[in-house]
Amino acid sequence: NSIIILLTTNQIPNTGRVVNGEEARPYSWPWQVSLESFFPTCGGTLIAPNWVLTAAHCITFHTYRVVLAEHNMNKEEGPEQFINVGKMFIHPKWNDNCVSCGNDIALLKLEKNAVLNDKVQPACLPQHGATLAHNQPCYVTGWGRLHSGGPRATTLQQVLLPAVDHATCSQSDWWGSSAKTTMVCAGGASKSACHGDSGGPLNCEGGDGRWYVQGVTSFVDGRGCNTTRRPTVFTRVASFIPWIGEVREATLS
Repeated sequence: NSIIILLTTNQIPNTGRVVNGEEARPYSWPWQVSLESFFPTCGGTLIAPNWVLTAAHCITFHTYRVVLAEHNMNKEEGPEQFINVGKMFIHPKWNDNCVSCGNDIALLKLEKNAVLNDKVQPACLPQHGATLAHNQPCYVTGWGRLHSGGPRATTLQQVLLPAVDHATCSQSDWWGSSAKTTMVCAGGASKSACHGDSGGPLNCEGGDGRWYVQGVTSFVDGRGCNTTRRPTVFTRVASFIPWIGEVREATLS
């Protein structure tokens, strides 16, 4: 069972892609972040004016900045905010030699608060332990490849990915034991089994009409895109709400 961690094309070819997606309406995902170190490396999610959620495997350099209100990567359109990352917190149980072991989550504390407006807003976090219903509609967003082996998107893409419940995703002919309860699976139909920037959000609408970041894009099947019964695997944010709270509280002092 080979696994590809979703990184951008600058680092590993043929990974990090939004396949069979569509261009997002500009600024319609106002918590979407582009994480950069010399070049764009990953996606992320703004969860507070000075906090960004991303994947642990994204953190490979010492200095990063985030770009908020980004739509077209190739030009400055005016509303972008560029903020340096001050501190990085990788989950203590993350093992970069074992992405399928889980804990692929990191928090970035920004050097200054983002200016919140109609194009920059934090995402809602789910309640601790919340689960997604099977086939619950969610969107993954990012600047990934438009099709397997194709060019990287210059504008933010979105693709509808139904959630796959743990009982299904952990079946032996699906992800088996690689699918942990601390992960969320989504997709896996022939339409779109891999996509998106690593570290970016899995956005799911709640019963209250608000959008929640239920997942952090983690890994896909090593055989590439559109692999049946190999949905994209996300870190399950609802499993890490206590850790997120602890990190944020510890930095208040």
